[in-house]
Amino acid sequence: MTVAGVSAAAPDAALAALFVPFESGELSLPADGRVLFLRARAGVRLREMAQPGWLCEQGFLPFADELARNGLRVGEPAAGEKFSLVLLLPPRQRDEARALFARALQHVAAGGVLLAAMPNAEGAKSGEADLAKLAGAVQHQSKHKCRVFWSTPSADTVDHALLAEWLALDAPREIMDGYISRPGLFAWDRVDRASALLAAHLSADLRGSVADLGGGYGYLSAQVIARCPRVQAVDLYEAEARALEPARLNLARAKRAAGRELAVAVYWHDVTRGLARRYDAIVSNPPFHQGRADLPELGRAFIVSAAEALQPDGRLLLVANRHLPYEAVLASRFHEVRTLVVQEGFKVIEAVGVRG
Repeated sequence: MTVAGVSAAAPDAALAALFVPFESGELSLPADGRVLFLRARAGVRLREMAQPGWLCEQGFLPFADELARNGLRVGEPAAGEKFSLVLLLPPRQRDEARALFARALQHVAAGGVLLAAMPNAEGAKSGEADLAKLAGAVQHQSKHKCRVFWSTPSADTVDHALLAEWLALDAPREIMDGYISRPGLFAWDRVDRASALLAAHLSADLRGSVADLGGGYGYLSAQVIARCPRVQAVDLYEAEARALEPARLNLARAKRAAGRELAVAVYWHDVTRGLARRYDAIVSNPPFHQGRADLPELGRAFIVSAAEALQPDGRLLLVANRHLPYEAVLASRFHEVRTLVVQEGFKVIEAVGVRG
């Protein structure tokens, strides 16, 4: 599974570009200090520019925690709450971005500004065109291989029919095989091949309580429920807040289909910080990307957290790209490690017996 976000350098570049119109004098910060920053990312320019009244929203928990560590106010705006300036770092996935433009527009006060920045290589021109369709006239500047663009919408310039249509793009929807997902999540419109390979090698003798680390919209957890009748409880941990609602819906469906007593729960949690409970088994398709950058240390951190959360005789089942170097950390944490299958560029590994 990949981590939500963009390439490693892109957030800092887009964040720097976002504030260029204030540096050039094209825009001024609002006198009332009412600023909302959607998909906010911590960085030097934000620390320099932010004022106490700013509200930063970020659904990916490690990024939200980083904002809080930087002393910024992190949370969600109230329904109908208005701001003189709404800042936005739109995502690459277009339906997700359009829904976010629409939502941002709902929070712009009369006479206020909606300002966004995107890397050129990640759909900046399309993003600017979409904002123009929705809000009316748009101005732009280019800097740091990014495009920063803004609008001062009014009731007369906003396409209200398009606004309603784009807001609906973020609603959880049914995808293939009866699963529910939403745009922008990992493998959001399909069953991920690596996860499907792991599901096909789940052992029917898995029992007791099971955790799914980095569970996304809930495919693996649902497969555990369907394939492992001795499992009594499934906890799904996911750092991306937008995945939680689809995951709850998918686990509820799987529980109904199983027709047995089963405890299921979904947690917004950064797995790399460890787990508070112990489990008989853990399944995972751990993240190894942030955007396009390989970060195998994320997968290794998942393995460490899994080992620390398993019962002494517990079992870890994970899938990974075959080139990822997880065997050393697995061998250091478990008594037995074996590869169950190598197929289509992926490997499924089982590790049993936690080293004391």
